[in-house]
Amino acid sequence: MASPFGSLLRTLRSERSLSQLGLASMAQVSTRHVSFLETGRSFPSREMVQKLGNVLDLPLRDRNALLDAAGFAKSYRETRLDDPSMTDVWGALEMILRRNEPFGAVALDRYWNLVVSNAGYAHVHAVLTGHDEIVPYRVETAPKINVLRALFAPGGLRRHVVNWSACVRAMLPRIEREAHSRDRKTRELADELLAYEGVAAIAREQRIDVPPLVVPVELRVGETTIALFSTLTTLGTPQDVTLQELRIESFHPANAESEAAARSIFAAMAVEGPSR
Repeated sequence: MASPFGSLLRTLRSERSLSQLGLASMAQVSTRHVSFLETGRSFPSREMVQKLGNVLDLPLRDRNALLDAAGFAKSYRETRLDDPSMTDVWGALEMILRRNEPFGAVALDRYWNLVVSNAGYAHVHAVLTGHDEIVPYRVETAPKINVLRALFAPGGLRRHVVNWSACVRAMLPRIEREAHSRDRKTRELADELLAYEGVAAIAREQRIDVPPLVVPVELRVGETTIALFSTLTTLGTPQDVTLQELRIESFHPANAESEAAARSIFAAMAVEGPSR
């Protein structure tokens, strides 16, 4: 009978379409050894678990899970951004968000929940939704705003996105890829998003298979349409689970006219405060 470690190793290997021979070659061990590890006939050393995590290029969360399944202590911490030990990281993240002002920028967790926002994003969210629930540069606590749910669900921000169908089409490859995760919450979120009105029809259309580097967003604010594009970035090669899973979404003007209009609107927002 396979051990918890063996079952998880087999799953992680299969997710990457690797044969036992392929994994053995990458790890420089025999195919028999990989087979014995997966069936529970052999138990790995901590060094072997770490080596397998490296050759499979596993996210830190999965590396911790593999170590735990083998009976070893986890190697990587999962730390809140507002923890005192994260002071330097928080300073760097705040600098990234501030440099994008007055245009929006947010940090998101692996479920696309808003973790922290700059003032530009908070102002736009308040004006478009009528709620000033986002406090700029404060780490959000539950319940968190989910930016994908806000975009996909009828009402909310969706009605202000002129090219909504194009935005959804651009995001679907990433969402569907993440839906194959072993994480139940990730699968449930993907199922919820695909069930919203109009999304299934877009999913059935011919579409791109790889997420674009930038996503064009045409945002209607009052009587003005602002052409933006958004980018998603991550933080280098962190050694903390929270930091590795953090995504930074930044919005930028797509042309000079949109930049001028956006700066004018954002300046008015800052003076007048939230209003519909």
